[in-house]
Amino acid sequence: MNNKKLFAAVVGLGLVTLSACGSSSSSDSSSGSGSTGSKTVTLVSHDSWAVSKGVLADFEKKSGYKVKVLEDGDAGQAVNKAILTKDNPQGDVFFGVDNTLLSRALDNGLFQPYEAKGAGTIKAGYRVDGDKVTPIDTGDICVNYDKAWFSEHKLQPPTSYDDLVKPAYKNLLVTENASTSSPGLGFLLGSAAKYGDEGWQGYWKKLKANGVKVVDGWEQAYNEEFSGSAGGKKAKADRPLVVSYASSPPAEVIYADPKPATAPTGVADGTCFRQIEYAGLLSNAKNTKGGKAFLDFLLTKEFQQDMPLNMFVYPVVQGAQVPAEFTKYGPQAKDPETMDPARIAEHRDDWVKSWTSLVLR
Repeated sequence: MNNKKLFAAVVGLGLVTLSACGSSSSSDSSSGSGSTGSKTVTLVSHDSWAVSKGVLADFEKKSGYKVKVLEDGDAGQAVNKAILTKDNPQGDVFFGVDNTLLSRALDNGLFQPYEAKGAGTIKAGYRVDGDKVTPIDTGDICVNYDKAWFSEHKLQPPTSYDDLVKPAYKNLLVTENASTSSPGLGFLLGSAAKYGDEGWQGYWKKLKANGVKVVDGWEQAYNEEFSGSAGGKKAKADRPLVVSYASSPPAEVIYADPKPATAPTGVADGTCFRQIEYAGLLSNAKNTKGGKAFLDFLLTKEFQQDMPLNMFVYPVVQGAQVPAEFTKYGPQAKDPETMDPARIAEHRDDWVKSWTSLVLR
């Protein structure tokens, strides 16, 4: 979900996965990813990709391929770069295009057809028409709040989109740029789903008047501007509301030392938008055989059950277990905003253009 990835992952979350990305990947410098019959498969992803060393090593042992990972920033930046380099791609598989950007990738011919083994185990709600991409994970983009800040200021945290434009929450929210950041775009789409074509611009006018701060990406928003995150505390951040993921609170607990009894951050459940991340075999990939093997691996229970505590996203295959920490600290939103991919494809670019003129100028 960024967040994932949030969060990265998450779906995936950059809070913990940036260091994991480099340590969990390996490469075979003698063969190179571009050679015929290469034993290296190259994954291109956003910065929140992560996998346990043992899980990746098991794939490498069984398949005979070494995995090289290239990280290209936030999801939006990574997708745009992949499109620009599609004729001579950096790798074989792209992971991290989500439902907010999927049509852009498909319309630009980013992927070639391949139905991954195990596709039949994907839960019905996450499947897509055609065989160009494979759903891998899901997460909810939501406003997170700093529990301590709101307690100290004797103010109830917001619970809905409507709350965020109230005077009580003036100058408290930081979000990501909708034109460059996947969670930022998800938050924009969530508002469009909530208020409709005629209402979302008026809503953002109110948010702007109420002092919303916009930064380039999730990493800056969460770790530098948000007072409730571990990074924000060190940076003496002063914004107690941030657009992040429903799975961010578990990350704050799991990676804290010492671990708190309860999560220091909470989720405004009425501000969530459901995100789904996909992977696909890149057009003009040099190592198509290795790329297909890697896509098959992403749908195995071993990988799917490894994802939550690495990228802080939820699995999409039937029967994959979710860690207890997610159930306790970061359950999925009960009624998130959603949007049909066809509607996203039809309106996204116009909405982002209008949002940019409205909010950034």
